[in-house]
Amino acid sequence: MPNIKSAIKRVDVIEKKTLRNNMIKSGYKSAVKKFELAVEAGNKEEATTLFSVATKKIDQACAKGVIVKNTAARKKSNLAKKLNAMNA
Repeated sequence: MPNIKSAIKRVDVIEKKTLRNNMIKSGYKSAVKKFELAVEAGNKEEATTLFSVATKKIDQACAKGVIVKNTAARKKSNLAKKLNAMNA
């Protein structure tokens, strides 16, 4: 454990930020899983609505700095490919 007051504060701040990051990451991962389940089930209209929800969650995670911009773009692109393959 740190002995210096500022180091103790940094530990507290890092714990709070870690919890926030994990919450955001969990939110977009669960949105992606719901979308993929809808695609596997073959439900087009549900998959379309869940696609927009998942992309919004990914964009929010990117804006908060939880994931990098290129990672967010790659994830959204893969979801779009799955949706387009389902519609084709």
